[in-house]
Amino acid sequence: MEKIPLTRAGFVALDEELKKLKSVERPAVIRAIAEAREHGDLSENAEYHAAREKQSFIEGRIKEVESIMGRAEVIDPSKFSGSVKFGATVRLVDEDTDEEKTYQIVGEPEADIEKGKLNIRSPLARALIGKEEGDSVEVRTPGGDRSYEILSIKFS
Repeated sequence: MEKIPLTRAGFVALDEELKKLKSVERPAVIRAIAEAREHGDLSENAEYHAAREKQSFIEGRIKEVESIMGRAEVIDPSKFSGSVKFGATVRLVDEDTDEEKTYQIVGEPEADIEKGKLNIRSPLARALIGKEEGDSVEVRTPGGDRSYEILSIKFS
């Protein structure tokens, strides 16, 4: 099985999600199913079907999170320095628009572009890996080719 790289914060967030799913979400949906059953005929009971659907989603997510955590390889980026690696926080400037952006390169399960968490498998992250401060990178994106300069690299 392939290991899944995660930062410590990403692993902790998954662990908290799993605890919430098991201790809050699962019992709540079980109560909702029991309550809906009390209303009688299940074939026409929308509340029952909605609760069962939600239960299916919760159980699926529990299995998914447990699988990710079981294959997780927690990487501490504070032990790194130098070129861009997993866990690095990279400050970039778009060479065409002069817009600055900051991203942390993280594992797929914790990626969230809106929060500046860049998936290690994304085209931009793959282009950045191994580069140094001051380097220019060309990235082919769905919106066209982009060029970025690396302003700084931090490991924390």
